[in-house]
Amino acid sequence: MFPYFPFESESFSMSMGVQALGAGNVIEIDPDHYAAEIALKHRLLREDTPYYFQALPRTEAAQWEVLELLLPQLAARYPQWFTLKVEQGRWHWHNQLLNEETEFRPGMLADLRLSPLHWLGRQLQEDLLVLDGNMETGFPLVAGLLCFPNSWCLEEKLGQSFLAIHEPVPSFARHLGRSSQLLLQRLKAGRPVWRLNWAFRSTPRLDITPRAAGEVLRSYANLSEDTVGERCWLRVERQTLTRLPETEAILFTVHTYQAPVAEIVVDPVAARKVERVLTTTPPEMLAYKGVSPFIEPLLAYLQRRCA
Repeated sequence: MFPYFPFESESFSMSMGVQALGAGNVIEIDPDHYAAEIALKHRLLREDTPYYFQALPRTEAAQWEVLELLLPQLAARYPQWFTLKVEQGRWHWHNQLLNEETEFRPGMLADLRLSPLHWLGRQLQEDLLVLDGNMETGFPLVAGLLCFPNSWCLEEKLGQSFLAIHEPVPSFARHLGRSSQLLLQRLKAGRPVWRLNWAFRSTPRLDITPRAAGEVLRSYANLSEDTVGERCWLRVERQTLTRLPETEAILFTVHTYQAPVAEIVVDPVAARKVERVLTTTPPEMLAYKGVSPFIEPLLAYLQRRCA
């Protein structure tokens, strides 16, 4: 079953939709897709590490803090798959899903042989992004492992402020700029938040970077009311924001879930909600979310499912 349905309202709303995470987990393991998605991450990083992982100088402390925050959470939440033992300052990590064991001392890069965020990102389905927590500099993106983006890449955004990163989002600065800045400013350590973001794509490819533009363009061919349900995918990002207590940096995680539209709208009520949201979404937002090239057959398909 698809874990998140992002269309509770029956009309489009330009809002952050942020909620307190509470006792929820920053990281989620999706066992049905873990092996394939981690294998894809490893392949992408092996083929072109700098395209998928980058970090500015003097970010090592924040990277280590992310690792030291998330490994204990994973071991506590998923003891059937992960084990963490800390003995005399040495951490012993066992990932049973990958059949990997790692021993290291926090702060010692030589033990991991990779940057902390790079090593950690190879264990998780989430993409991991670190923002400088300083409001005066605009919360710039300073480090990231980004393997499953939706039409962007690190080399375009690294070093940019939070608002500059979101400049391509239609009406973001006008409607959400101030509220999003206040959210980051007021984010407290120990009180993470989360939200959902949605898009539609005509390819199941997870790593939709600018390099994939040609493949995406070709995927529009032969889409019709009869084929769009199986060939188009709802792409939902579960996003979290966490203030790190020591460095005061902000961890932004993105876990991408996707499924063919036909699986999402088996229930006519769900089909109706999706159809109403898309009908009320401004054209510029439909273009941004990747829906414009096939919106007409998609709406026709959804209306048929509503009936």
